[in-house]
Amino acid sequence: MHYVRGSDELKEPLYHPVVTVGNFDGLHVGHRAIIDIVVERARQLGGEAVVYTFEPHPRKVLQPDRAPRLLATIEQRVELFEQTGVDTVIVEPFTREFAKIPADVFIREILYEKIHPVEVYVGYDFHFGRDREGSMRLLTEMGPKLGFSVTIIPEVTVDAGDVNSTRIRQMLFEGRVEEAFSMLGRSYTIRGRVVKGDRRGRDIGFPTANLDPENEILPASGVYAGRMRFLDDGNPPRGTEALAVTNVGVRPTFDGEHRLVAESHLVDFDGDIYGRRVELSFTHHLRDERRFSGVGALREQIAKDVEEGRRRLEAL
Repeated sequence: MHYVRGSDELKEPLYHPVVTVGNFDGLHVGHRAIIDIVVERARQLGGEAVVYTFEPHPRKVLQPDRAPRLLATIEQRVELFEQTGVDTVIVEPFTREFAKIPADVFIREILYEKIHPVEVYVGYDFHFGRDREGSMRLLTEMGPKLGFSVTIIPEVTVDAGDVNSTRIRQMLFEGRVEEAFSMLGRSYTIRGRVVKGDRRGRDIGFPTANLDPENEILPASGVYAGRMRFLDDGNPPRGTEALAVTNVGVRPTFDGEHRLVAESHLVDFDGDIYGRRVELSFTHHLRDERRFSGVGALREQIAKDVEEGRRRLEAL
């Protein structure tokens, strides 16, 4: 896949590009519906499937106090685009100056003159340009005049509700990771580096890896089953996965803990992974976080969590 940092860096013309435009936070099943069509049409036309997106999210620049916490980092988004079969991803740096471009100028001078699409596909709620003044109507009117067709893709629904990033965030904030899975089409994941903790998990017989997350969203406090995948070189090798039971919360059994943390016990795993960069998935919610009468009761419950987590993950 070809990665382009901004439309100004397009040095060679794209070949019969079939294009979609958007933020694509989380790349959920609604986004996938659009991108799958783009990839299919590009293959039929012998052209390139192109995603045009933005970094940072426009509201991070224009309304930082109201900007959403994002479901995926730009690294994760680009990797997910590649997995869908996209040929080229153009990541436009979003600045206040860029935000001032009127919608019709964006269509003519950036979308048309720089990318030269033959077909454009966008979601039903797509808006663009200065103050989001650009509507689907403007795009569908200007596109054919400039020489490219425009198709609006309707919403995708799951459980009688529209799939969108806002709804997925709410699922995660409530710990409903199984429902988030159905809308994302995969487990929710976060990335980060394993950092040293206070070693309390090791002292009670269940050593944990404490994650310093790069992502903006942790699921609600609770205990989850998922997997940890190693992203860098080392022992175990890059790409190795281990079953993980993860506690997200403030560890209420121990006094004085107020900071929200994510710490994972890797099932049937023994090794020093401090400093490793990893990806952690949240596939099943096992239980809410709660205070125990003491370390013995906590140890007993963790053993049950590990067995339940193993059972659910191995059943997938």
